[in-house]
Amino acid sequence: MSRKNSRKKAKESFGGKRKSKHGGRKEKRIYLTGTVDMTRMGYGYIISDEIEDDVFVAARNLNTALHGDKVKVWLYARKKGSRPEGEVVEILERWKSSFVGTLEVMPGFAFLIPDNKNMPFDIFIPASALKGGKQGQKAVARITEWKRNSKNPVGEIVTVLGEPGLHSTEMHAILAEYELPYAFTEEVEKDAASINGMITEKDIRERKDFRDVPTFTIDPEDAKDFDDALSLRKLENGNWEAGIHIADVTYYVKPGSLTEEEARQRATSVYLVDRVVPMLPERLSNDICSLRPGEDKLCFSAVFELNEKAEVQNEWFGRTVINSDRRFSYGEAQLVIDTGEGDMKDQLLLLHDLAQKLRSKRFAYGAFSFEREEVQFELDENGKPLGVKFRDMGTANQLIEEFMLLANRRVAEYVGKKLRGRTFVYRVHDKPDPEKISNFRAFITRFGYKLTSDEKNLPKAMNRLMKEVAGRSEQNIIETIALRAMAKAVYSTDNIGHYGLAFKHYTHFTSPIRRYPDMMVHRLLTAYLNHDDPGNKEKIEKHCQHSSKMERLAAEAERASIKYKQVEFMSERIGQVFDGVISGVTEWGIYVEIIENQCEGMVSIRDLHDDYYEYDEENYCIRGKSTGKLYTLGDRVKVEMVKADLQKKQLDYRFA
Repeated sequence: MSRKNSRKKAKESFGGKRKSKHGGRKEKRIYLTGTVDMTRMGYGYIISDEIEDDVFVAARNLNTALHGDKVKVWLYARKKGSRPEGEVVEILERWKSSFVGTLEVMPGFAFLIPDNKNMPFDIFIPASALKGGKQGQKAVARITEWKRNSKNPVGEIVTVLGEPGLHSTEMHAILAEYELPYAFTEEVEKDAASINGMITEKDIRERKDFRDVPTFTIDPEDAKDFDDALSLRKLENGNWEAGIHIADVTYYVKPGSLTEEEARQRATSVYLVDRVVPMLPERLSNDICSLRPGEDKLCFSAVFELNEKAEVQNEWFGRTVINSDRRFSYGEAQLVIDTGEGDMKDQLLLLHDLAQKLRSKRFAYGAFSFEREEVQFELDENGKPLGVKFRDMGTANQLIEEFMLLANRRVAEYVGKKLRGRTFVYRVHDKPDPEKISNFRAFITRFGYKLTSDEKNLPKAMNRLMKEVAGRSEQNIIETIALRAMAKAVYSTDNIGHYGLAFKHYTHFTSPIRRYPDMMVHRLLTAYLNHDDPGNKEKIEKHCQHSSKMERLAAEAERASIKYKQVEFMSERIGQVFDGVISGVTEWGIYVEIIENQCEGMVSIRDLHDDYYEYDEENYCIRGKSTGKLYTLGDRVKVEMVKADLQKKQLDYRFA
């Protein structure tokens, strides 16, 4: 049974008060472990690998467990045909102990009203623990105590964020909600400042010297950290030598240092709508390790000899010194590619040609092609959104992408094939769940599209579908649901391949400034090249799991910041009518995404007065009981902007 169906049935079966019938039973108790999925109503579901269906837990039986907590559950004896229900008997691991919310201050005490809809309990704050927080301010509270018989947890204010609605307050609130840092401690900054960035003659002698080879970087226009560069030169045999040069972060950041520990904890840079929260202090990310033009820089490089068909003839991995000739923005590089004129046109055009050949081969081998539009905001100096635009992904982006993929794949193959059995950090992506693909296949038939049921040909069929939907009103919803049907890529020492890229071996080698797994890969590759000990596999696997978790949190924070700006942007458009597409259907409402800016809001079922509407989960629709009128996922509709709730990051629409 699907999780949604399990949950729906559980609501019907266990929504009311349940008499306990378990006290006198002598049968053996069954326990399982799982993760709490809390609802805003206060009850929850336990998601466990040990049972197919989610386990319903009434609010009174959660015993202070909160959303995301890992718990031990007593599984009640199950009557035939009933759904699983249980009771939390032990909290094994808290997901989080700090929450962002708004202060409600009263004489002698206060409550923090959490922003997170999965946290249905207000946190009691004694006056002595307010830390200067005032009525209505946003703050972060840490739970310090929660007795089992108490309705509310007790906490203390950790940080007062400021007045709600201010741009800086809200961005810091998003970071705090996901427990992501937004500043380095003084100790870490001092440690980074003490790193010697001088390049000595000894450094150069110990490396391959690429300073005379034509080299350049291509990055977004507003980028400050340039962690990868490309070089190209023709060899005497007529082949091409393409160098992918990556900032040698691990040469400067030593194991055991404060900077190393901070990078490991953060695991990734975080990208919000208006800022980058870097994994490494700016001394490293924007200075020592940034491959700025006209400066000698130390790199870890993957160098390939390619023939005219972009086939690898030889490869070399090792430490280098480079001096970049030119810094291109993507727009500048694209102009050279399109016109055939400009700085370093020979190198750019040749690398572009090789990249397109690499790309064609990748798709021929069964790689997926998902090229979703990225939302970008034009912000004024106060962070107010003035407009929404979509980032254009041209062939200059593809040039960089293909050579980064080549380096990542060949590094992984070097360890995974040539040094078989050695510990390594892989970027893995499992096959999609057949049930999710089946549901997706059924969904797209509503738009007149078809998808093969042959698993082997699924990637090519999916790519054909993406080409068919390109430019159509249903493009975004189909791409979104297709991505949801896919597994999530993670880091692991256990290599299962990368399904989406159609690679048997894949890793992340090319961005050590912003990803800790790349730093691990650099260290492991260095160890193998030098015939050194790679370190403890179990410890590396723990770092992989932590990095995967932090990557997920960073992505959620980025989405939350985009959502906040979308709500803020739409708050000044109340009463305006927009074309939209139904992007989600639930028991309580219909979600609509506006086509021109991808701002998603909800039309509440209670606002549909022309009929009594029922939710038809199997057919992705809301159906009028008397008229039979349907609102179906993917339908084009017109909506009027009604309300913007910045605190909840929610938009309310009504059908126009």
